[in-house]
Amino acid sequence: MTTTILIYIISGIITIIILWIISIEYRLKKFFVGTNARNLEEVMNIISKDNALIKEVQSQIKTNLVNIDKRLDKSIRNVKTVRFNPFVDAGGNQSFAISFLNDEGDGVIISSLYARDRMSIFAKPINKGKSDFELTNEEKEVLEKSK
Repeated sequence: MTTTILIYIISGIITIIILWIISIEYRLKKFFVGTNARNLEEVMNIISKDNALIKEVQSQIKTNLVNIDKRLDKSIRNVKTVRFNPFVDAGGNQSFAISFLNDEGDGVIISSLYARDRMSIFAKPINKGKSDFELTNEEKEVLEKSK
């Protein structure tokens, strides 16, 4: 009787071990899917190569982003307009001052003075937020708005 019980216990243990091995085999097959690797070392080498490639691409992306940021700082992004009436009793707000500046404060202010018989347009360069030419009140206002 005891040998029969012992055989049942051993066969139960063997069944559990076989199921455990099958489970491990199944998990390993899932792990190796999509690779041509035959063992864990090959998988680790493939992952290491992929990781090195990702780091290289990430470095290139960072370099490109720095270059793009430098170019964006020099592009015109601050555009503001002020409309005004230069003559107290005549016309409407047909005159204007418009600024085109980058983030460094470089660019141009264009002003237009409208009268019934003529229209004058002026352009004044701006360097680091300042102009070598005298600015009108409206041009100063548009310069302040665009900072």
